[in-house]
Amino acid sequence: MQQHPNIDIAVRYHRAVSRSAVGDELAEFFHPDAVHHELPNALFPHGVVRDIAGLRAAAEAGRKNVREQNFEVLNAIAAGDQVALEVLWEGTTAVAMGELPAGHVLRAHIATVLEFRDGKILAQRNYDCYEPITADAGAAPRR
Repeated sequence: MQQHPNIDIAVRYHRAVSRSAVGDELAEFFHPDAVHHELPNALFPHGVVRDIAGLRAAAEAGRKNVREQNFEVLNAIAAGDQVALEVLWEGTTAVAMGELPAGHVLRAHIATVLEFRDGKILAQRNYDCYEPITADAGAAPRR
């Protein structure tokens, strides 16, 4: 992966989220005016837009619903103040979610575009492509 200061920040951010970072540990990556757009996907069919407070709340909720997760950055490219990432995400449910039992492994192939200002993330757009979300689809990790 090419070295660029914003790519380094983007990878560190994804590592922190993999550790279920919350509060100030999460907020340190974001510009005060940051906006996160999660485009429509299997979990959020209408998409979601969050500010810093919304990101903090989502991270706290995520800790309750997902017992472990990993964001593997597969590829990254930077141009000016933007970074585009290809990411593989796996998360294990901590609690039953609808028909999914606790311990179910969810997987998503994600494209993320980050815009930076002053070394902080100003905007994030996620395009999450979830593998089939059914009780029988999460038995064993695969790649």
